[in-house]
Amino acid sequence: MMRAASPSATSTWQGQSTVWQVSEAGASGANDYSGLMADEPREYRTGSDPRTLRDALGCFATGVTIVTCIDGDGKPVGFTANSFTSVSLDPPLLLVCIHKSAACAPCLTDASHFAVNVLQNEQQPASIRFSTRDQDRFGSTPWSEGEFGPPILKDSLGVFECERFEVHEGGDHHIVVGKVLKASFDASLDPLLYFRGSYRRLHFD
Repeated sequence: MMRAASPSATSTWQGQSTVWQVSEAGASGANDYSGLMADEPREYRTGSDPRTLRDALGCFATGVTIVTCIDGDGKPVGFTANSFTSVSLDPPLLLVCIHKSAACAPCLTDASHFAVNVLQNEQQPASIRFSTRDQDRFGSTPWSEGEFGPPILKDSLGVFECERFEVHEGGDHHIVVGKVLKASFDASLDPLLYFRGSYRRLHFD
């Protein structure tokens, strides 16, 4: 069973230095959720319905991020993504994936810098907003310019500011590898999770 976070602390990593700034707030409140009922086993094989493969991949619970950058006209761009992972500590690398047909894809693959905003459990509305077409994504989302240019969403659980390192082709997706220039997080917050096509929260006893 997962336990509550330790008392609030905000950590910033930049280069080889680490700065801890302890606040007075305690651990954030726990939130329960009801698990899905078990279904009959399902199987995907090459050439069968890709939806079944998607459902199988959805059995891997993930956090939720909003990836942001600045386009060629100087405007903020962002999209919701849960295809995000660490790659290396030396050098410090991470990756995000974006579908080649996504409107944000050209901006992300061309941008010199981007940010990965890891969402906390009160940011579900932002996640929905940044995954919906024709939304004013930044108009109703508090944000500020990061140290290296990309937009930083206020009150995120964690933020990784990155320099584009490499871009690879991965089938119908671009795999964008970033070199982490700065990382910060708030240990008092709980993550927003995604599992089997639904948003979830940590379950505490």
